[in-house]
Amino acid sequence: MQKNRLEAFSDGVIAIIITIMVLELRPPAGVDWASLKLDSLPSILSSYFFSFVYVGIYWNNHHHMLHATKKVSGGILWANLHLLFWLSLFPFATAWMGKTWRWDAHPPEVPTAVYGFVMLMAAIAYYILQCAIIRNEGRHAMLAAAIGADWKGKASPVLYSAAILLAFVNPWISNGLFILVALIWLVPDPRIERVVDLTEH
Repeated sequence: MQKNRLEAFSDGVIAIIITIMVLELRPPAGVDWASLKLDSLPSILSSYFFSFVYVGIYWNNHHHMLHATKKVSGGILWANLHLLFWLSLFPFATAWMGKTWRWDAHPPEVPTAVYGFVMLMAAIAYYILQCAIIRNEGRHAMLAAAIGADWKGKASPVLYSAAILLAFVNPWISNGLFILVALIWLVPDPRIERVVDLTEH
């Protein structure tokens, strides 16, 4: 099967996820600068900015992964839906943490752990989709050659798991780990672009 419909559907779902995150933002009731209270900043940063970055990372890397994919199977379609399911929970997890997180107080433990769990499951789902594509196209496929040992894919679940446990010790450390994983994935793996360029030329 061709991959066009899978790409179009995935792009549409991700666009809806971003829209939901925007709708979670509540504008101030007043019309002056004093209405922009400092205690509303964590909600803005976590519920929109940080989540937007994470969704953007998944969309960017998902695009690169599918660009290195020639065709899809039924298993790949289900694996992709599995990934989209966990991505669709980003607005809920980040809104909960944002609404209970304040700069002048200890970050919430349970919302932080739930946020980490959603991130962990999304990372696992992405890995499952990646494996499904490689299994469908063979070990000599473009994607298999591009990711190599896939240290980022293996390190991310470990860091997320640590963040979940540390949420009940020091949630600030958990948030630091979330940022670390985002920085690791912020730039898509250039090996995929190089492999695709070599194959096309």
